Amino acid sequence: MILTISGVVLLGIIAYLFFRKDGLKVSHAVVCSLFGFYLASTAIAPSIRAGGASLATLIGGIKL
Repeated sequence: MILTISGVVLLGIIAYLFFRKDGLKVSHAVVCSLFGFYLASTAIAPSIRAGGASLATLIGGIKL
């Protein structure tokens, strides 16, 4: 199954609108899950993974 970047962008916009309009419902959660799965198969996935790891390291290194 091939999904172009425009499909990923469309799902991202739909997910954003769902959050802004009336909160997250079950149908919205399904769209967000699909967005995550399709985004994981794009070329930007390694960058997102690296950014998440860097953020986790930064938060883990904060001394209170």
